[in-house]
Amino acid sequence: ADYLDNGNNKMAIQQADKLLKKHKDLHCAKVLKAIGLQRTGKQDEAYALAQEVAALEPTDDNSLQALTILYREMHRPELVTKLYEAAVKKVPNSEEYHSHLFMAYARVGEYKKMQQAGMALYKIVPKNPYYFWSVMSLIMQSISAQDENLSKTMFLPLAERMVEKMVKEDKIEAEAEVELYYMILERLEKYKEALDVVRGKLGEKLTSELQSRENKCMAMYKKLHRWPECNALARRLLLKNSDDWQFYITYFDSVFQLIDESWTPPAEEEHSLEGEVHCSIKQAVNFIEERITEESKSSRPLRGPYLAKLELIRRLRHRGCNDEYKLGDPEELMFQYFKKFGDKPCCFTDLKVFVDLLPPSQYTKFIRQLLDVIPLAAAAENEVALPGDIKALQQHLCVVQLSRLLGIYHAMEKKQKLAVVRELMLRYRHGLEFGKSCLKTELQFSDYYCLLAVHLLLDLWLEGEEAAVWQCLTLLEEGLSHSPSNAQFKLLLIRIYCRLGAFEPVSELYSSLDAKHIQHDTIGYLLTRYAGSLGHYAAASQSCNFALRFFHSNQKDTSEYIIQAYKYGAFEKIPEFIAFRNRLNSSLHFAQVRTERMLLDLLLEANISTSLEESIKSMSLSPEEDDIPWKDLRDNRDLTVLFSWDPKDRDISEEHRKLSLEEETLWLRIRSLTLRLVSGLPTLAHTIQPKNSEKTAENGVSSKIDTIRALLQQLEAAVDSGKKFLEQKIQYPVLGPPPTRMAGFFSNGSCQCQTSLFYLVSDIYELDTNGLEDSAEIQERIGNSFKSLVERLTDLFNKCKGDLIEVRDGTLKTHPNLLENLVFFVETISIALWVSSYCDSVLRPFKSNLQKKKKKKKESSVAMPPVFTHFLDYVTELQTLTSNVIDHIKGLEIILTALKLEELSLKDTLLLQEEKKFTKTVQGKVQSSYHHSVQEIGELLKKRLDTIKKLKI
Repeated sequence: ADYLDNGNNKMAIQQADKLLKKHKDLHCAKVLKAIGLQRTGKQDEAYALAQEVAALEPTDDNSLQALTILYREMHRPELVTKLYEAAVKKVPNSEEYHSHLFMAYARVGEYKKMQQAGMALYKIVPKNPYYFWSVMSLIMQSISAQDENLSKTMFLPLAERMVEKMVKEDKIEAEAEVELYYMILERLEKYKEALDVVRGKLGEKLTSELQSRENKCMAMYKKLHRWPECNALARRLLLKNSDDWQFYITYFDSVFQLIDESWTPPAEEEHSLEGEVHCSIKQAVNFIEERITEESKSSRPLRGPYLAKLELIRRLRHRGCNDEYKLGDPEELMFQYFKKFGDKPCCFTDLKVFVDLLPPSQYTKFIRQLLDVIPLAAAAENEVALPGDIKALQQHLCVVQLSRLLGIYHAMEKKQKLAVVRELMLRYRHGLEFGKSCLKTELQFSDYYCLLAVHLLLDLWLEGEEAAVWQCLTLLEEGLSHSPSNAQFKLLLIRIYCRLGAFEPVSELYSSLDAKHIQHDTIGYLLTRYAGSLGHYAAASQSCNFALRFFHSNQKDTSEYIIQAYKYGAFEKIPEFIAFRNRLNSSLHFAQVRTERMLLDLLLEANISTSLEESIKSMSLSPEEDDIPWKDLRDNRDLTVLFSWDPKDRDISEEHRKLSLEEETLWLRIRSLTLRLVSGLPTLAHTIQPKNSEKTAENGVSSKIDTIRALLQQLEAAVDSGKKFLEQKIQYPVLGPPPTRMAGFFSNGSCQCQTSLFYLVSDIYELDTNGLEDSAEIQERIGNSFKSLVERLTDLFNKCKGDLIEVRDGTLKTHPNLLENLVFFVETISIALWVSSYCDSVLRPFKSNLQKKKKKKKESSVAMPPVFTHFLDYVTELQTLTSNVIDHIKGLEIILTALKLEELSLKDTLLLQEEKKFTKTVQGKVQSSYHHSVQEIGELLKKRLDTIKKLKI
């Protein structure tokens, strides 16, 4: 066992063998040996050995624990349940084995069996937790039941009765048990009963979370539309803590609900269960004013009351009231708020919500008013006035962010914009003085100046200013050198490098972000969208692996979280964990990565290092199966991960999100169908008795071709939907979701090539079933297909020609679309070769039969059917074309190596000396990345060329 813990598996196997020589029935030694075998990659031997022990139904703790570990490593949790089922039969009163059995069921989600195991445990040892494990398992059955009616009429009422029994017998002990009762009543929509539980004696147990009882009461009042109680409770909680924003929202919601219902308080008795109720705007106004007065006396400044006043103004405006309640002018209130909180980073995000209360004509005046109260000092006349301390810097930064948000920078001319960029960078470099003592992991105080300058330059680049994008990269790289942990710098660099077609620097940037857990799903798209499409195949494999590792481990991890939740009685978390697991399983990104990963593996290996058939078998792919949950796909991407200070009309909108999801799904459908069509190729390549259709149907091959033809129709439909979608010519914001590769796929002709290749498969299959005798028409059709394919592939190659990086007027311009076209060319030629090897497998037997006939008849001239010549010509042309592309790529490599970037006259006087070195670095990175892409593409094409040479029949 020690050897296993230290990872020395071979020694562990040897030691186990020694023990087994002396005691050949030592179960535990056998299992430890099996674990060693499993870890050294001998899965089958390990499994056989484990089953040998399991068949004996061991009951000693060591063997059971060791087998559990082994089955977990094999990802076979269902075997653990069988193990403990047998153990429990033999030792029926063991609390330990029963609880192991319960947890084993929990790992595989067998809720009904969990309910029974929980009750069995409770009978042996009447402890409350065991009883409630059983109750929770009933709730789980209700959550997982397909039929909602069943869960409302059977599972939940049964769970409710079980808890009520404990309540009547006064056996409720723990808070978790009350939580569980509340959860059942809430799911049964018995809100009144739930409220009684929380407000009653049982509710006193709810102590672990702050305001747990109040929050639960509030939730029930809302469900029951009891607005007086909502209002009174919110009012009471705000008197305790006037900074709790959620209660302001509830307070306002309820006041206006009561006004709309023209509710009046009863004359005699209490207003409500929770005390006094406010039911007029006047009361609300006074209440907020009182909170502000009180805040001014408090020892630490609170933001809540001031923001609540702005929120009230906004709501009154929505209801058509102007200023009849004398709440003051929003502009003045925001100005006062800035004076009070302007030196806090949250000031901008607080005010951002309320800027729509300002009239656009007042924007410039408002900004000027804010600038006037910031203490800035200029060293001499005509110089920029700079802040003297961090507080003033923070205030100034807030104003700059607001200027961007109000669109003041967007309205400027190019010259003004460049002047602002200069000023912001000057302020950025000056602000670095305040952060000299910062640690490497801390951000510099002035980082946002640099980011805002880059945003301005991005505007210029989109308006056609080519040099601006290089300056963006320069400033970001400089910023990163001073603030190496700034994720915003890294994310923006990733986006811009990818837009320019340079993936190499991105891998390093992304790994330095140190994305954890769920982030592989939320920001992983930044990596997986570009790696493969820019020809960095090795990096693409790696980035898919990162993501897949997370998605696969999520399955296993969630079971462990659920088990911990049972152990510690955190029942309300269990449905959350399950929802989390489902959300990840139906993640759009997960489906994309799975599909692209398999296509990539086929591209790199199929018919190169292993045959296409073996590759597909090892991925257990089949054309009939589709494992993507199309109806439930969840877009978990975080599209606002990059900060943006753009006004609403330029920022990413709900509409953009919807369109992006639609585009991603369409593209995924095309890719997934392509993968399934390719996986159908090997299934056709079995020998068929021609002209004997009954036998064919038995062989199941004719149904295979039907599958392929059906998939082809689906592909045609998906392509049509894709083209329709692109007709809308959607432009996402520059920092919004990146567009898919679909537009390039259609415009460069790859799509037509790939579809016609799959049609060719159908024709070849027909030739295979009909034989060569009277199939002149099919042969001619195949011949024409070959010809048009070569033309299309040549067209596609022509769309890859041109310089990848060119120098224009002293600035660099990259052409990432040429790179993407090259990548599509490699993929399309690979599919062409897989189809060709299928043709080859059909034509070879025909050829050898013809030669046998020739020998029998001893005739020197048996006419060769035309299809052979067509195929030979086609293969020869593919070979020539591929060689030409390889030569073209060699040419590109030479040009890229010869590009002397140093000679680029960095004549732009805007660049300071320290910036020049960063510009050099940036241009070097882009050049090296393109070089790397071209090399990888060239290497892969050479391997493909070798496979063409084997196709001579």
